[in-house]
Amino acid sequence: MNRRTFLAASSSVSAPLMAASQLGAAQGTGIPKKIAAIITEYRPNSHADVVVGKYLEGYNQDDQPPYPRSKIVSMFTEQVPKADMSRERARKYKVPIYRTVQEALTLGGERLGVDGVLLIGEHGDYPSNDKEQKLYPRFEMFLKITDVFRQSGRSVPVFNDKHLSWSWRQAKRMVEISRELKFPMLAGSSAPVAWRIPAVDTPFGAPQRHAVAISYSGLDIYGFHVLESLQAVVERRKGGETGVRAVQCLQNRECWDFVENNEWVKQLFERALSHSKTRKSGDPKALVREPAVFVIDYNDGLKAAAFLLTGLVEDFTVAVDIEGQSAPVSMLMHLQPGRPHHHFGCLVKNIEILFESGRPPYPVERTMLTSGILDFALESRIQGYKKLDTPELAKVRYQTPDASHFCAKGWGPDGKRLDM
Repeated sequence: MNRRTFLAASSSVSAPLMAASQLGAAQGTGIPKKIAAIITEYRPNSHADVVVGKYLEGYNQDDQPPYPRSKIVSMFTEQVPKADMSRERARKYKVPIYRTVQEALTLGGERLGVDGVLLIGEHGDYPSNDKEQKLYPRFEMFLKITDVFRQSGRSVPVFNDKHLSWSWRQAKRMVEISRELKFPMLAGSSAPVAWRIPAVDTPFGAPQRHAVAISYSGLDIYGFHVLESLQAVVERRKGGETGVRAVQCLQNRECWDFVENNEWVKQLFERALSHSKTRKSGDPKALVREPAVFVIDYNDGLKAAAFLLTGLVEDFTVAVDIEGQSAPVSMLMHLQPGRPHHHFGCLVKNIEILFESGRPPYPVERTMLTSGILDFALESRIQGYKKLDTPELAKVRYQTPDASHFCAKGWGPDGKRLDM
């Protein structure tokens, strides 16, 4: 065994060697892409489990087809908790775990030895700052990855799970580096690509006036998910994404006052809630102990609001007012509550487009802008809920493709996916 690797197996196995079940599951033509997984921690129901797990165990995580075509050939885990799964998975699927990010990308050699990188910097024992943001080291891990690219004189596609960074400046810098080194990058949440009910999108190129998204849980941990769910539908408007000029966070009574004082909010709020499968009966004001809303003013006049209403719902819904249409476009972004967490399969399907084609199915700028909106919204909160001008976010402009990339079907009674 190479002293620089940990491979939990009694026999000697070379880095690219994969389990026979995985090799037999490959479909299509060409050689499967070799992927390095760079992970903070790998435990049950962590993002590593439900993303990397689909590469190792299949989309239904039952060691049966279908599998992604790409293959995990190396792993690095920064932390090893008591419930760690990485070592057992290394033994079972014959994937080496390396001691450093560099070694995972070079497969213990001197040069880049993989065709793509999964950066799963979610979960683990990390501190929080005064804005209650968990300081996951995605940026630091990204720099280690791109250092290998620089040293090798070659780069490969990178997927970054969830927001790029807790810091707007770091998120922006990550995208700048991807452009500098000319490698395709994809990032973000599983919510925008999850099974939509109904399976609709906002009409491409149509003017939008207002939008509301509703979710639950913590401002940082789920604030990103609800904001990117919102961003994925509003970026399709006429002129594409034009940037954000101001952001504000409101909580408690001020959150409900915002709803009552804005007719467009009331209408879209109820329309979005009408799609929820988890809405509790009763008065929302009585059910939600700490209501919160992120209010977003876009450069082109679009106004949007993303609510976190723990106690009222446990899902993600969106409603958008389209100019010239009598009824809003609205939908549920439906997440599977248990294994195999089908929505992460929808995400892996899009990651595979990146790895297979070398082109991201949707722009990384979506996640960059969403990361910035969340950072400034949490800054608004600690500054006494002040409305913050965001000239940095106002400069973010991009055009998304017309194609939609969400799942149109979900799962059956056995929990296994019906379709993608």
